[in-house]
Amino acid sequence: MMLGEVPNNTKAPNGEWWNANVIDVENQGLALGAAPNISDAYTINGQPGDLYSCKSKYVMLDTYKLTVVKGKTYMLQIINAALNNQMFFKIANHTMEVVTIDASYTRSYVTDVVVLAPSQTTDVLLVTNQTVGSHYIAASPYIGVQGVTISFVETATTSILVYEGATSATPLMPDLPAFDDTPTAHKFYTNLTGLVSWPTWVSVPKEVEVEMFMTFGLSLAPCGSSGDDTCGCPFGQQFAASLNNESFELPSRLSMLEAFFNKVGGIYTTDFPSKPPVEFNYTDPSISSDESLLFAPKSTKVKNLKYNSVVQIENHPIHLHGFNFHVLAQGFGNYDPVNDLKKFNLFDPQIRNTIAVPTGGWAIIRFKANNPGIWMAHCHLDVHLPWGLGMAFEVENGAYTAFEAASTTSRSTPMLRNCFLCHSN
Repeated sequence: MMLGEVPNNTKAPNGEWWNANVIDVENQGLALGAAPNISDAYTINGQPGDLYSCKSKYVMLDTYKLTVVKGKTYMLQIINAALNNQMFFKIANHTMEVVTIDASYTRSYVTDVVVLAPSQTTDVLLVTNQTVGSHYIAASPYIGVQGVTISFVETATTSILVYEGATSATPLMPDLPAFDDTPTAHKFYTNLTGLVSWPTWVSVPKEVEVEMFMTFGLSLAPCGSSGDDTCGCPFGQQFAASLNNESFELPSRLSMLEAFFNKVGGIYTTDFPSKPPVEFNYTDPSISSDESLLFAPKSTKVKNLKYNSVVQIENHPIHLHGFNFHVLAQGFGNYDPVNDLKKFNLFDPQIRNTIAVPTGGWAIIRFKANNPGIWMAHCHLDVHLPWGLGMAFEVENGAYTAFEAASTTSRSTPMLRNCFLCHSN
């Protein structure tokens, strides 16, 4: 940890800008069975910056400026509020010291680039130790997809770090990574570790009671209600997405949590598979057009977990509601349960609630299911969730204390007990 004065705590959310209503954009994409239109710009603190010529009749678009004093230490809370893009974040001529990720403390990690997936947060300490002047803060997309051409906005969003007393009119620009710079992204993600010395540190649960092997990917669904229509996606179908070949859809009659609490049947089933139904080379891009693997059934399935059970998920976890988790290992190719076990960090792994897994890669997470209720696990790229890239955990209630039993007699909503670094959306 860097010791020093932290006079200012500044939020720097990276986002996206559409010259349209984003709900209309999503609905249009779903109606066509294709991906929705991409955004028109990226933003920092709501402003696209100097590299765009955006105009809006609703707000004044400009470039966000952060004025600092030379020789001070500032805390920046960097948030990826974009819907569909991971982002690189850099400040010209400055390094940053990472101290927290997803509101969990980390060991000090000094870097000149931060990488964030949608909804991830990173707090950094910034020392203003450069020559008095102006420096661009810039964020650009990281596109980890391999072998497939996808559309994205290439222009970086910028804001300006201005030293008090600066007279230079032209800010310095950081050297941003290439859009597909997976080595840089992987280096950042895998060099983060937890702060064991912090008083609230939670050790890794050692005994695993529920083990899951979870794969996710894009798939197809029949076009139109009759299946006879033609959509603009491969084979004339519409896009879908799945986890373990189950494409999730929300129930329309009753919420899953209400059904869980009131023991109402017929809303969801508890047979979400712990592994894919068919074993194949999950990271081979050459089989991405194999029609026998492309279609996934629509379902509303959950995985039932006993209270306090320790869960380990192998391969492609994404964002988990209700819990934080330890990230034990990450890698590329297909996960090898024998050799990759040697890579596990059981001492000081990072703690997160969202993890980015690159195309053709894997990650191992572990958490204790001690927060009763229905908790979604889903992709945090907004375009993928309505396609079905999600599932839910049904965590059973634990033992009541005498106080809890007395206090719940008049309650109409579930009581959540013994939250483990609880994160709720």
